[in-house]
Amino acid sequence: MHEFQLINKYFLKLSNTNKSSLNLNDDVFFDKSRKLIISVDTYVEGVHFVNFKKPDLVIKKIIRSSISDIICKGVKPKYYFISGSGNKKSFSSFNLKKISKSLKQEQNKYNISLCGGDTVFSNKLSFTIISVGFSPKILFRNNAKLNDDIYVTGNLGDSYAGLNILKKKINTNFSLKKYFENKYYLPTLYLKLTSKLLSFANTSIDISDGLFADLEKLINKQKLSFKLNLNNVPISKNLNKLLIQKKLDKISFISKGDDYQILFTANSSKSRIINKTAKSLGIKISKIGKICSSLQKSQFIDKKGNKIAIKDKGYSHQF
Repeated sequence: MHEFQLINKYFLKLSNTNKSSLNLNDDVFFDKSRKLIISVDTYVEGVHFVNFKKPDLVIKKIIRSSISDIICKGVKPKYYFISGSGNKKSFSSFNLKKISKSLKQEQNKYNISLCGGDTVFSNKLSFTIISVGFSPKILFRNNAKLNDDIYVTGNLGDSYAGLNILKKKINTNFSLKKYFENKYYLPTLYLKLTSKLLSFANTSIDISDGLFADLEKLINKQKLSFKLNLNNVPISKNLNKLLIQKKLDKISFISKGDDYQILFTANSSKSRIINKTAKSLGIKISKIGKICSSLQKSQFIDKKGNKIAIKDKGYSHQF
């Protein structure tokens, strides 16, 4: 059973009386009257991170991917709670000192504060993060409009390259190896964009499961489709270099997720303000496609205008 099928079948009815749950179809809880936004994420060793050899970097990845759910809503995160399950090896004094130091660095970087949590002994290492923000307004999913432009921040695919290097599935020179591993552990989040996002975006999501999977989630309750242009999907110069060197496919990298970039739609009249915002903040924002009518199927085209078959839309939990 797909994770969303599981939620809809067993838990959706439990939230029907609470509008703030957003029908369990978003990454956050939003209580408008209290201006309260909450997100919850769990991370398991071997699923969400390869191993715990670098606890200082793993914990940073976990914090950033968690607060990304808040940031993509146009809200600045304020507080977080962290719960962890582990044993004497994973929670050794050496590792805990590294974790504590990394958390302090992330708190200073994103102006967030630790407010509580829990620790449990277990031979299976996992962490659960609750992120909290405050705002009278957020960007919801399923609020795209017909003919909206589709945008994405930053570059896609670097994290997946880093994952493959860590798993020793890709071998490259030291410089590229270092670059991609850092991109895997330390996704770039655009905190400065949050307040601006609310002024021009209609709907948004962060890319955690992959470009196609998350775009489908973004409009899953709407009678809409999308058209994406492969040539316009942004990748870094280093990833382009790696793809050429190893004769690898761009699609397989941009569709795997773990990028935590903001994917959003906006009316075409907003293109000027979006470009101006990107320039003033020094943030790369790329127009990659268009929201279309459901009368036509979602499609992905190459630079010659040919349709490309999407074999792997991204990551999903299966039960």
